[in-house]
Amino acid sequence: MLRPQRGVTGEAMYVGSTRPQVEASQVPPEGQSDFELIDRFLAGDTSAFDRLIQKYQHDIYRLAYRITLSVDDAKDLAQDTFLQAYRALTGFHRRSSFYTWLYRIAVHLCFHYRKRQSRVEPVAEVPEGPGDAAQPLQDLLAAEQRQAVSMAIATLPPQQRAALTLRVHHSLSYKEIGMALRCSEGAARANVFHAIQKLRVQLASFGEDA
Repeated sequence: MLRPQRGVTGEAMYVGSTRPQVEASQVPPEGQSDFELIDRFLAGDTSAFDRLIQKYQHDIYRLAYRITLSVDDAKDLAQDTFLQAYRALTGFHRRSSFYTWLYRIAVHLCFHYRKRQSRVEPVAEVPEGPGDAAQPLQDLLAAEQRQAVSMAIATLPPQQRAALTLRVHHSLSYKEIGMALRCSEGAARANVFHAIQKLRVQLASFGEDA
């Protein structure tokens, strides 16, 4: 699997890829739109794609993590998402925004991964505290709540989990969620609604209001 690493200039590079090195003069200026960066990439400026990676790599990783609940798998799937986008960008017809198209690739890869795994995914890890035995009670309660949320989310069907993630954590519209999940806008809305209802029931003992 190709993994992005940083070169001496700080640009994202893929180990084992055949991508040409980028001269400093080719680096696209800040503030360009996604479509402008895509145009530069299609014109031969590969540094423009590095800028797209920098812009969306954290969001794609978070999306993959919330679907797979695995740090390592989320990293691999995020890398696969950008690699597939790199190879398929010439076929992007701009009927949606670039990030919706990118999320669609990520969701597809995550669903395919889960189907191949055919096993129960581990519950998301709760970040450890500073190691102080006298950790304040409120911190312990917060950790318990995070664990409860992780466990509740882990029980959601993949489609509902993905829809909820795209809506709550990535602020996509229902139309964009439908495009990413390859379903209607109404189905996207229903998936989010049912996910929230299930979380409300499971988190009632913690006083959570999803």
